[in-house]
Amino acid sequence: MNRDIYHEPLVSRYTSPAMQALFSERTKFETWRRCWIALAEAQHELGLTDLVTRPMIDELKRHATDINFEVASQKEKEIRHDVMAHVFAYGQQCPLAEPIIHLGATSQYVGCHTDLLLQKQALALIKKGLVNVIHNLARFCREHKDLATLGYTHYQPAQPTTVGKRHTLYIQDLLMDLDYIEMVEGQIKARGAKGTVGTQATFLELFKGDHRKVRQLDELVAKKLGFDRVFAVTGQTYTRKLDTKIAETLAGIGASAHKFAVDLRLLSNLKVQEEPFEKNQVGSSAMAYKRNPMRSERMTGLARKLMGLPADFYATFANQWFERTLDDSAIRRMDIPQAFLLTDAILKLYINITSGMVVYPKQIERLLRQELPFMATEKILMAAVEKGKSRQEMHEVVKVHSVAAGKVVKEEGGDNDLLERLANDERLPFSRAELDALAGNPGEFTGRAAEQTSEFLDEVVLPRLARYQELLGTVDATLTV
Repeated sequence: MNRDIYHEPLVSRYTSPAMQALFSERTKFETWRRCWIALAEAQHELGLTDLVTRPMIDELKRHATDINFEVASQKEKEIRHDVMAHVFAYGQQCPLAEPIIHLGATSQYVGCHTDLLLQKQALALIKKGLVNVIHNLARFCREHKDLATLGYTHYQPAQPTTVGKRHTLYIQDLLMDLDYIEMVEGQIKARGAKGTVGTQATFLELFKGDHRKVRQLDELVAKKLGFDRVFAVTGQTYTRKLDTKIAETLAGIGASAHKFAVDLRLLSNLKVQEEPFEKNQVGSSAMAYKRNPMRSERMTGLARKLMGLPADFYATFANQWFERTLDDSAIRRMDIPQAFLLTDAILKLYINITSGMVVYPKQIERLLRQELPFMATEKILMAAVEKGKSRQEMHEVVKVHSVAAGKVVKEEGGDNDLLERLANDERLPFSRAELDALAGNPGEFTGRAAEQTSEFLDEVVLPRLARYQELLGTVDATLTV
């Protein structure tokens, strides 16, 4: 590694080899050659046999992957055009086929199709990561579906829920992300053989005015490249509107992960749940006792970057004047790979974290016990009414004692003595033992949380995961740093 120049951290620190390889120069230029071969084959099969011969196509195929990078690089420095530099380099290796490489096409024939193919393959990798996160969370939810814990609204203690139920909320968000991936995958179509401004004029000339053959060329090229549909109309490029939808989908995954990661950081502070902490991991350089949630923090930071990227894609799409402008080129070289690499890095972290989260039931119980007397007040009120007391009168009594007990906790640092206060108030028809019984079992305050968790897993999550059974357990989420 050259230590004297900048290296992209997404590649050097965070992402999977599979996603890195997908957006490598080798994959890009091999895909360009695949596009040129598909075009030549389609032209030959549709009747241009004298112009595009079988030996030419065979020669192109022989050199489909042995790219002469240095020749292309030197030529690009000379002519300032990457596509034509690679046409030249390919032609050097294929002298027989050299005259027909890129025949009738514009640069965006290879540029657009390569972007479409790489994004299609990248979405498949993202989907694999996503379903593995869902799988991990589903197991966690099942294991902890009955474990009562404090719920929070406004980050203030609210009614209890269960640890499992809380994590079904994260799964629900990820299932929506999976919906959007499946939807946007259905919108990816081939650009096709459309020519310089999308009119197919050069191909119409090649086929001597035969409109039917030109339409067939469009469809055949798409099929050879692995697409089942073609954009009916384009300018020079496929509409960059598609890129915005893909970016939105990836940013949505980032937002889902961000919400989970922030929640886990808050739970870590409460000491009720933590991400895995490795034997030799250092939490702080100065404070040796600390167990910093560094993976969740990293995930938050990466998600922040990802969530900001759609604005770039919107601006690029909105500034494509008429049939095409070139201001989309430089930014898309960065934005498209970064969007996928960021999502890949986030999901890798998400899988890693959810593979070994730690829960602390005793701390959960301690926090519950501190708050249960307050949460039991509605139950106490209803029980008092059943004994013939006025709800309004009892509400005022409970309110006064609740405020006093809260003051002890907040201002004096004491324990919650609400039940003791209520037991000593003769206006309430309960002994301390009766009050303890009313407030004693946290599980009585969780409603249908456990049942909702089981129903959600059995009726929604598992049937969905069954469609992706072959992807489960196929992601290496080992972190290098």
